[in-house]
Amino acid sequence: MFSEAEVRYLKSQRLARIATVSRKGQPDVVPVGFEFDGKYFWVGSHSQDIFLKTWKYHNVKNGNKRVALTIDDLESVDPWKPRAIKVYGTAEVTDHKGQFGSGKYLRIAPKVSWSFGIPGLKHEGPGWSRVKTVHE
Repeated sequence: MFSEAEVRYLKSQRLARIATVSRKGQPDVVPVGFEFDGKYFWVGSHSQDIFLKTWKYHNVKNGNKRVALTIDDLESVDPWKPRAIKVYGTAEVTDHKGQFGSGKYLRIAPKVSWSFGIPGLKHEGPGWSRVKTVHE
């Protein structure tokens, strides 16, 4: 389960990067709009015609359901203060009504996440330490 600080950060962001892998083992990473409902991440598109032609859609539809999702930004460039949440999870194609309207979306169930530099989290250790969470 994500902490309140992590949920606040996720709800403040609109752009993520998703990594999927083809049947032949070719990784694909692309920026995507996303939503987080407290349990799942939802990735869709403003155009179903475009979404249904994407590698992310086909990679998941063709059976490789393992995905990685990174939501990140820079709180400051001077001093350099990146912050991010990286998620490993499983995705499935499903019908959903979300920020892009009704249609096909990837529903991503988080399995493990790592948070870096998120305000309000208790990070252990010096520098850019991270917080790991295993999701049930």
